[in-house]
Amino acid sequence: MIVIDFVRIIIRANPQIRRDLRTAHIPKTTEQFVKRALITGVYGGAVFAILIFFALAKEMGIRVVPIMLVGFGAGFALIVAFSLQTPKGIIKRREKEINREVLFAGRYLLVKMESGSPLFNSLIDASKSNSIISKYFKEIVDEIDTGTPIEVALDNAREYNASEKFKKILWQILAALKTGTEVTNALRSTLKTIANEQLIEIKEYGKKLNSLMLFYMVLACIVPSLGVSLFIIIASFLNLAILPAHLFAALFGLFVIQLFFIIMIKASRPAVEM
Repeated sequence: MIVIDFVRIIIRANPQIRRDLRTAHIPKTTEQFVKRALITGVYGGAVFAILIFFALAKEMGIRVVPIMLVGFGAGFALIVAFSLQTPKGIIKRREKEINREVLFAGRYLLVKMESGSPLFNSLIDASKSNSIISKYFKEIVDEIDTGTPIEVALDNAREYNASEKFKKILWQILAALKTGTEVTNALRSTLKTIANEQLIEIKEYGKKLNSLMLFYMVLACIVPSLGVSLFIIIASFLNLAILPAHLFAALFGLFVIQLFFIIMIKASRPAVEM
């Protein structure tokens, strides 16, 4: 009963979980997902407490128990918080997948419909194409095959889609179907807007890359070389012994800086395929 109440408290405090689960396509109810996060948190907190016990029990004796309780609570809170954020990570990955090919997929639909293919047949062809985004079209087609009207299926796909760009394409198609206007004209205009947005993203990435390269040259090239040289000179004046551990520490610091810049460059790269 206490667990159920705790689950309800977490759900009320995080009402976006239900939507995130639907958008991330995680086949669990909100209650099941939160319960799983709590169970994982209990196991993680227990591991933290056990590690603290083996590390400090010999020196502290019975006094280690309060520290173990604090470790359990901290581990439990951290792991539960991390577990509740996993749908957002999946949504982010899905967004990058879709954005990478959204322009190609939109143009594919446009070519199919301009050649005289009905919208539903164009969606089926897109779901069978050799691309990552085809599985997202297949979700729409599968929903239509189960008896859902095409307008409702497109609206559901738009509502619970991770990509704002793909939402624009689906919204234009849906609006054209509801108003009875030509789908191809609305889709062509939307694709042109998305292409312009991607060009802007590429230009912004180029500017950001120039700044990152400047900091990289300073922190990863100039500072280590000059720093080590100055350290050796100062150590020779002060008769300080330079141990291999000092050089290994400098090498490790340089590795961390390199890794940091690689992650930053990779994270800031736009998901674009013109």
